[in-house]
Amino acid sequence: MTIRVVRLGSPRSVDEGPRIGTVRRPPRGVPKAEFAAQDWYDVWYPTLAPSAETMKLGQEAQTPAQWAQFVKKYRAEMAAPEAGHSLALLATLSQGTNFSVGCYCADEAHCHRSVLRQLLVEKGAKIDPN
Repeated sequence: MTIRVVRLGSPRSVDEGPRIGTVRRPPRGVPKAEFAAQDWYDVWYPTLAPSAETMKLGQEAQTPAQWAQFVKKYRAEMAAPEAGHSLALLATLSQGTNFSVGCYCADEAHCHRSVLRQLLVEKGAKIDPN
């Protein structure tokens, strides 16, 4: 049993389980009733998304120093009690069931989901290496 970290909107893998959208906003132009059918997500969970201000830092980061600033700020947001409880819950669930978390960004290395992956590992989550 594991958590997959995925790009939302990509085809689902076999046995991936439910998708949790850790994004600030729903996909544009997609009716809510179509989110799951179009492989976006089954549940929207913005609690684990960066704030709008932090997300902008990440999107605009051009240098390693700017990216590090984004990571520091996002990690600080995820240290808040509600986010911390959510990370612990997902880590615990990963011990017994398959599911995925994700974002829309094409490049995981330049996306909050790369940091989310690390945070989940730090909480003891079982993460699919792919």
